[in-house]
Amino acid sequence: MEFVPLGGVPDRDPDFEVDVDLPWLDPPLSMNDSGASRGAMFGRAKIIQEVRDTTVFLMRRHKVPKGDFVSVQLHFLPKNNVRRDTDNLVATLKPICDAIAKGAKTSPGYGLVEDDTPVFMAKPEPIIYHHPRGAKPRMWLTLKVWMDDQAPQVVGL
Repeated sequence: MEFVPLGGVPDRDPDFEVDVDLPWLDPPLSMNDSGASRGAMFGRAKIIQEVRDTTVFLMRRHKVPKGDFVSVQLHFLPKNNVRRDTDNLVATLKPICDAIAKGAKTSPGYGLVEDDTPVFMAKPEPIIYHHPRGAKPRMWLTLKVWMDDQAPQVVGL
């Protein structure tokens, strides 16, 4: 039996590429956030909504064109060189990707692609950079967009 992966980055250069600076110097969400109390859950939900709203605003501001497939790479230059796990950045990346995609009636997104599943979106592991002395911390996205139905095709569905 052969297994066929869904999606994947197209085998050609993207039609559009842009770096989008994010307003946060530290990730607003972390996989280490427990959200154990009721108040913490509501606080986390508020931050998630703020991340989504900010992302949609930034997509409009940068006039990112709608496409058939997108690669969303999160970059983080921290304020110091304390050890950090890239998987903790996924908590911030998730609502960003939700906002980039079409979304749902209750939480609409920008609509760059139909959904944030692998058929429409690649989410490489976030990159954490070594902090050189004197550099300002920052977070940013690199978006690569493919258009014209040249995106990877779903096989076997």
